Formats: sequence, C-alpha cells, structure tokens
Amino acid sequence: MAESKETKSKKWVKPRYVPKRKFCSFCKDKTEVIDYKEPEKLRYYISDRGKIAPRRKSGTCAKHQRLLATAVKRARHLALLPQAPVHIRETEGAGLRG
Repeated sequence: MAESKETKSKKWVKPRYVPKRKFCSFCKDKTEVIDYKEPEKLRYYISDRGKIAPRRKSGTCAKHQRLLATAVKRARHLALLPQAPVHIRETEGAGLRG
C-alpha cells in the first residue's frame, strides 16, 4: 500500500531541466595566452550592452575568465573594443538611470 502511494507521487513529478554542459573553448584549444590584439575573438565574450560575459554564460573556466577579462580591458584601453555600445553613445545615455 505504501509503495503505490510513492509511485503515484513520482508519476506527476516534472523532470528537472538539465542544461547542456558548457566547456571552456580556451581549454579545448589548449590556449595559454588570450591575445588582446584579436578583438573579433573577444567580441564573442562581450554582451550587447558592452559587459564582459560571466562564466556561467560563456562557459569559460576560472583561469581563462581572469585572462579574458584582462584582455578585454586592455583592448578597450587601446580602443580595439568599444567602452560602451553604439546605441548608448549615439543617444548620449538618454533614458539611462544615473
């Protein structure tokens, strides 16, 4: 009798969402140095708002995320990557809180 109650309760339980496992593309390619002089490679890790993508979204490991953040900041400093997205620069920040 107790077994039938357990099977009924399991019948209506929704299966959990299991996300696809993300992997570090830099570890896959065995990249030791992330070059700031390759902005087309770094653009993948920047959001449309100009922010560096977090590890949970990009899938990079902790070691390469630190190197990636440094490379993006260096590329921004040398104007290889924009500091702010184009639509914010064009409107001069109109509509943003601040």
